[in-house]
Amino acid sequence: MQVLYFAWVRERIGVPREEVETSAVTVNDLVVELRAREERYDAAFADTSALRVALDQELAEFDAPLSGVREVAFFPPMTGG
Repeated sequence: MQVLYFAWVRERIGVPREEVETSAVTVNDLVVELRAREERYDAAFADTSALRVALDQELAEFDAPLSGVREVAFFPPMTGG
């Protein structure tokens, strides 16, 4: 699946997107797999309460299932102004 990173998440990981092979069942499982990759992922996902996630461009929760999902995007909450 395609995993996209935006704003400071992208800055910490160092890439805007990547193709990820995963056996994760939920978004939380995917985060655990990503954090185990290397330190930059661990830093980016250290506090998931500071992140939002979208599955195939629809906002979702971290306990959402990944079955059939083609794209996962991680980004900080948006602020208006």
